[in-house]
Amino acid sequence: MNTIDELSESLKLLSDKTRLTIMALLKEQEMCVCDIVDILETTQPNVSQHLRKLKLGGLVNETRRSQWIYYSLNVADKPHLQSLVDQLPSMKERLAARTNLKCD
Repeated sequence: MNTIDELSESLKLLSDKTRLTIMALLKEQEMCVCDIVDILETTQPNVSQHLRKLKLGGLVNETRRSQWIYYSLNVADKPHLQSLVDQLPSMKERLAARTNLKCD
């Protein structure tokens, strides 16, 4: 069971609109930083900082493939957060609008 402090820290992380949007994107599929940058139309350092915070908070996993790092959700063992993630709006249309996703 999570402590109040752990839950509070997780909710603080998710109180940021950009991090919440990243979580919604990762709910649909794993992604690399360049894909998220393209969709959010922001800078790579900005996205990297948000992903770093989410990773430190235990909310995302990273997997290295060649020179790229792919991010995925890490909430399956966190039912209190899984239910929140389940309520996030679908990002399928935003993803479909970006036909050239995948880092080169």
